[in-house]
Amino acid sequence: MHDSKQLPLAKNRPLFTPGPLTTSNSVKQAMLHDLGAHDDDFIDVVVQVREGLLRVAGLSREAGWEVVPLQGSGSYGVEAVLTCSTPPDGKVLVLENGAYGKRIVQTLRANKIDHAVLSYAEDEAANAADVDNLLGSDAAITNVVVAHCETTSGIMNPIAEIGPVVRRHSKSFFVDSMSAFGAVETDFEGWGIDFLVSSANKCIEGVPGFSFIICRREVLFATEGWSRTLSFDLLDQWRGLESTGQFRFTPPIQVFLAFAQALRELEAEGGPKARQARYRANYDCLIQGMRRLGFEELLRPELQGHIITAFRYPPHPNFVFEEFFDLIRRRGYVIYLGKVVATDCFRIGNIGRLFQADIVALLAAIRETLEEMEVTLDRSE
Repeated sequence: MHDSKQLPLAKNRPLFTPGPLTTSNSVKQAMLHDLGAHDDDFIDVVVQVREGLLRVAGLSREAGWEVVPLQGSGSYGVEAVLTCSTPPDGKVLVLENGAYGKRIVQTLRANKIDHAVLSYAEDEAANAADVDNLLGSDAAITNVVVAHCETTSGIMNPIAEIGPVVRRHSKSFFVDSMSAFGAVETDFEGWGIDFLVSSANKCIEGVPGFSFIICRREVLFATEGWSRTLSFDLLDQWRGLESTGQFRFTPPIQVFLAFAQALRELEAEGGPKARQARYRANYDCLIQGMRRLGFEELLRPELQGHIITAFRYPPHPNFVFEEFFDLIRRRGYVIYLGKVVATDCFRIGNIGRLFQADIVALLAAIRETLEEMEVTLDRSE
């Protein structure tokens, strides 16, 4: 018999990222249980999670809404909706202004689904008038998809303006709300949303392992026979959960236990409005502090959400991002790499179990790092 030793891990660092993100100790501890996939206790947890997500969304089954959890990351949920909700002869309009819009296009290509793309710069929001014009000129389009918060830059796309346009043209409307749901106001009925996808490890503050789809029941039922895959068949997944309470394939049990606890903590905090207020306060503190240090945001303020912010590399010869990143990490904090193609930038997230005190501590670490690198910026003290 061999002795087993736990692998040495670095001390927990606050994660200023868009997910995976910092979680509470109680969410972590919730995973310290083993349950079987057919255990009644686990089946009860799945029911609680599905009902809890509808409450977060301000929806109900009585009003015709369903929650379908799916094993895998958010991208799995996005692919599931795309491959199930698009008719066999359908065509998808993608509103793309960042890496995640581009990934949607890649997904459609991989599944050989016809599509059109309205592309925008990474610092430009999607435009409802453009959608109106294209839907009016291309009758083949059946579905429209857009990211709510495009985490490439942190930009917020105007879902409240786009959704009613899509509904007026009688098309299916799919919102990728990966990094927004739970901490950004979402009016499903008013905005005409048919499908929305998010994941466990974002604003609900759970851990990675499953995505979830919130959808209109009648629209879900209309997808009968459309799924291009077995594993991503949302209607079949829903039927399995309804008939037995169980997943069709192995579920991420510990992740669900953590997520159920995360939902309880969201409710205790005061729900999505309270969480949005905390994240907004984090954002305000971050922006004010970074400006004082001499950093410049990528986006214009009216386009910027409170989820994650992209900052331009400062124009100083001593600034090397890899060194900057590593020195901040050594001080106990993790920021995020940039994904914007056109501009050199890095990102700092405000979501997860973070508070203003964490933002203040990060800003102090950034100031110390700049001093160590001998990077002097124009500061507005």
